[in-house]
Amino acid sequence: MANGSATIVQKLWNYCNVLRDDGMSYGDYVEQLTYLLFLKMADERSKPPYNQPSPIPDKYNWQSLLKKDGDDLFDHYRHLLEKLGQEKGLLGLIFGKAQNKFQDPAKLRRLIVDLIDKENWSIMSADVKGDAYEGLLEKNAQDTKTGAGQYFTPRPLIQAIVDVMAPKPKETICDPACGTGGFLIASHEYIAKHYKLTKDQKRFLDEKVLWGWELVQNTARLCAMNFMLHIETANRSILCLGSKGKCHFL
Repeated sequence: MANGSATIVQKLWNYCNVLRDDGMSYGDYVEQLTYLLFLKMADERSKPPYNQPSPIPDKYNWQSLLKKDGDDLFDHYRHLLEKLGQEKGLLGLIFGKAQNKFQDPAKLRRLIVDLIDKENWSIMSADVKGDAYEGLLEKNAQDTKTGAGQYFTPRPLIQAIVDVMAPKPKETICDPACGTGGFLIASHEYIAKHYKLTKDQKRFLDEKVLWGWELVQNTARLCAMNFMLHIETANRSILCLGSKGKCHFL
């Protein structure tokens, strides 16, 4: 793992040790990070040089969290998760059935202001921010042990299998039980690294190559964020199908 991503993982993970005293599990912590990272990145991309329209209503955006503290922050955060979870598409995928797992509003405020808001995630390279998030998923899998294999496969094993399969441009890649998306992301990176792609091949890679399904809502949520941090175009090519967390990633 690169030094930059290792430092960010360490900062975020050290704070998890503080939250464990409040009864928050590693899995709960990664989920809360996912909600907050999505809001922060949407805010960053609504500003120059991106100037992209934010999918988040102003009432529930990142700035609305920064403006609140104490019980007001707690109430607003719970309401925000509930409302965004009722939306369709990508918002529904990220925030569906989301719950506030914090016990202390001061600790939520610290995570928002002192940790996540201090970093510019959009300007960070995909390697750094993607590796940082995947580092958290790996640490969570190491901690939970039992059942972790259902959603997290060690990166060296993924890379070895992808190297053997050697995917090519314009080949479609499917993972029918994609977990947090490690095989699909590694396949995307393999093609981008090993081939000099034409404009048409690049568009196909970003929008049509990857197909994955994940039935567990919480795991699908982690997969979507993993995609967004690793693949710059992922925010416009992740679709959610069905009402039980069945998700399809393009």
